[in-house]
Amino acid sequence: MIRILALVTLLIPASLPAQEAEPHMTIGRMAEIVFALDPEARVAGPGFEFTIDDIPVLIVTDVRANRMRAMVPIRSSDGMDAEELMRVMQANFDSALDARYAVANGRLWGVFIHPFVELEKDQLISGLAQTVNIAKTYGTLYTGGAVQFGTGDSDDLQRQLIEDLLEKGQDI
Repeated sequence: MIRILALVTLLIPASLPAQEAEPHMTIGRMAEIVFALDPEARVAGPGFEFTIDDIPVLIVTDVRANRMRAMVPIRSSDGMDAEELMRVMQANFDSALDARYAVANGRLWGVFIHPFVELEKDQLISGLAQTVNIAKTYGTLYTGGAVQFGTGDSDDLQRQLIEDLLEKGQDI
């Protein structure tokens, strides 16, 4: 055990460079980010409704519980067979990344869930893009789009949405 600690001490510098701290997430800050991504967004109860790349997105927040959830509807869960359920569970493990497939109220959803206060702007934007990507790639690649193994056009197309959204949120 002592050898492992000594090795870790050698690998991690004693002082890491200071990073500029991003402000904690607030409803106002989240609204600023969401409206930068979609100027047509609207406040909906404790969250927001808006569209990314023609996909409807709903964010629900619970500041007291320090949680947020971004959701996109994918399809009815009625009629999903064991093979489809297995495939979305496999994607949750390796290719959905920070987004997840979930079933609730008779519907298959793409979701991104994160502690609210600790959420940073780029995490929110990337999580939203990944959630939209898993909805768009349901039935084919089942991917969040940030990392893709193999070759082909899909990686560039899916990564482009993340890049586009990060650029829209750049000045926030």
